[in-house]
Parts: sequence; structure tokens; C-alpha cells
Amino acid sequence: MPSTSIPAAPLGGHSLLVLIVTAGALLLLAVLLGRLAARFGLPAVCGELCAGLILGPSLLGHTIPRLYHWLFPPQAEQVHLLDGVAQFGVLLLVGLTGVDIDLPLVRRRGRVALWVAGFGLALPLAMGIAAGRLAPASLLGHGADRTDFALFAGVAMCVSALPVIAKTLDDMGLLHRDFGQLTIAAGVADDVAGWLLLSVVSAMAAAGAHHFPWQSMVWLAVLVLGAVTVGRALAAPLIGRAGRGSAPGPVVVTAVAMFLGCAAASQAAGLEASFGAFVGGLVVGTAAEADLRWLAPLRTVVAAVLAPLFFATAALRMDLGVLRHPAILAAAVVAIGIAALGKFAGAFLGGVTAKLDRWESLALGAGMNARGVIQIIVATVGLRIGVLNTGSYTIVVLVAVTTSLMAPPILRLAEARIGGTPAEEERRVRLAAMR
Repeated sequence: MPSTSIPAAPLGGHSLLVLIVTAGALLLLAVLLGRLAARFGLPAVCGELCAGLILGPSLLGHTIPRLYHWLFPPQAEQVHLLDGVAQFGVLLLVGLTGVDIDLPLVRRRGRVALWVAGFGLALPLAMGIAAGRLAPASLLGHGADRTDFALFAGVAMCVSALPVIAKTLDDMGLLHRDFGQLTIAAGVADDVAGWLLLSVVSAMAAAGAHHFPWQSMVWLAVLVLGAVTVGRALAAPLIGRAGRGSAPGPVVVTAVAMFLGCAAASQAAGLEASFGAFVGGLVVGTAAEADLRWLAPLRTVVAAVLAPLFFATAALRMDLGVLRHPAILAAAVVAIGIAALGKFAGAFLGGVTAKLDRWESLALGAGMNARGVIQIIVATVGLRIGVLNTGSYTIVVLVAVTTSLMAPPILRLAEARIGGTPAEEERRVRLAAMR
């Protein structure tokens, strides 16, 4: 008689209640604080992170521990429920970031963008690796190798955040400026390199610091080659056919399926799922027949619901109480200094090398210094694979918030000293007509 498998027990009523209450509280507070931050001219992500700080161990855990432990019980199953929702949201967020990348702009401004991105990556990467080698052992994840930690620190210091850069420039009315467009182009190159570095370093951490993950790198090449050839060939007709109707649903489903399919392929290859989602977004964004206006409902849900929930959840793992320890506080100050100085100096040198004047180069450095979204994702990956612990994770997220806050005042200072051009006015009018 054939054996029958016993189905898994359904989600318990109490577990479902805790998930609903926790997700609802995080989302509501994240949206309110995000809007409050935007009202004061700050990136919304700063307010969304504060929601996790307030409801997490930094505040609620210290002041009302019984309520904190009810909202966030320590059982792994309950933690994984909220994590699953947050990870789904970040994959869609990264996929849409890939969709929004303007590759023709990169090709047009390619030489200057590559100089800026190259210097802006190399200098903070080297400084971050050196700092990671010298960091106190108390910042390493349990059982983490020093080399893995140093490489992860380098990646965390060198990445930029294209969504934060674009939103900051747009909010300040600088997206039409030549230096604004150049910052976006350099940010695109930086983003692509950052996701690639994250995948390589995380694969090395999984394989062991002294074993280069050749197999994962081969699969990475296969994934990228397949996306460029087969993926692009299939994406255009699929999205074009899905967009023939009168509702956006088919296009949204097709795009999400491509994000998740590439993410699954990347994860199966031993790389980060977020890199695959980014590649999937590039495929969707470059589909020749794709009418991407149908993705507006997906953008709304991701921006208004899933992204704030992810950032609030990410901040739950921060504990500002660790900064009471002098060694960790000193490490945080050093990390912020390395991140800001390395990115500013790198992008500035790249601009000067590409024959830009000093104020344009300064504006590029300020824009590229905003890390926000991407660095928080890097920190989450580092914590998940055990390279970072709560102390080092808190430091990386603090760097992301601090560098995002630095950008607007320096951009205003530089913008006042950079003359306009006729092309900028034409671009301003065109962008205004698209809104």
C-alpha cells in the first residue's frame, strides 16, 4: 500500500495574529515617520528605519519588554514569517530599481560615469577592507572569518543607492541638471558593480574565505549571459502581449515572475537572490516592446507598503544600546568617516580626472555618497549569512542613514556655484511634461 505524506499543519491562529499585528504596527509607524522625515527634507527611508528602532530592542525592548516580546517572540518560526514578507518586498524593490536604470544614459555619458564610479568604488572598497582587517573581534559574526568580514566591510563602504540618489535629486529639483544626470549615470554603474560585488563576497563567505567560489562564478556568468540573450528575447514579446489588454495585471504578473525567476536562479547558484532580481529588472527595463507604464500599480504597492515594511523590519535588528561600549562607538565613528571620506574623495577624484570642475565633482561626490537602500540590504545579507553581528550590523545601518543625510546640504552648496546650460532647461521642461 503506497505511503501517504502527512500535510504540514496550517499556520496557528496565534502566530497569524502576531504576524498581522506586528506587520501592521511596523507599516503604520514606518509610513507616518517616513512622511514626517520627507516634510523636513530628509529621505523617507530615515523615518522608516526609525519605526524599527522605536519598536525594536533599542527602545520598546528596553522600556516595555513584555510588549516587545509579545510582538516579536524569539521563536525562529515567527521571526521567519516576518522575514519572508520583508524579503519578498526587497526582491520587488530591487527588481524595480533594475527596471528604472537608464542604460542609454550610461552609454552617452559612459566615459565620465565610469571614471566617477570606478574611483568612487575603488577607494572606499580599499579603505573598508583595511578597516575590516583592523576592526575589533567583537564586531565579527559568530564563527565568521576575518577575511570574509573585511571583504563585506569593503563592499558595505563602497556601494551607493540609486533609488535614494534619484529621489534626493528629484525632491531638490536637480534631476534635470547636467551634474544630476551624470550622478544618475555613475550611480547606475555603481549599482551594477555593487550587486556583483555583494554576490561574489557572499558566495565566498559561504564557500570559505580561502576557497574562491568558481562554481558560483560560472553560474553567475551563465545567469547574466542567459538574461542578456534569452531573457531579453523573451521579455519583449511576453510583456508586449501582456500589455495589449486594458488592465495592468498581466504586465505586473509577468514582470514579477521575471524578477522572482532570476532571483531563484541566482539563489540556486549560491549567489544572492537580490542580484538575480536586479538582473531581472534590467531585462524587463530593456525589453524593446515593453510599455512599462503598466507597472505603476506595482510601484505604488512596493513604495507604499513593501519597502517601508522592509526597512522597518531591517531596523528591528539594530540595537543602539551596543553603542554604549566604547570600542563599538569608536568603530561606528570610524566607519562613518571612512564611508563618507572614501566615497566623496573617490567620486571627486573621478570627476576631476574626467575634466569636470571642482564644484561639479563635489556635487557628484555628495550624490554618490548617499547609500540608504543598498547598504541596508548589504547589511541584512551580512547578518543573515553570519558575517556580521548585531553590533556591526547597527554600525552599517547607521552609516547608510548618516551618508544619506549628508547629501542634500552639500548638493545645495555645489548647485549654487554651477552654471546652467540650454540643454538643462530643455530637460527640465521635458521632465515636467512627464509628471
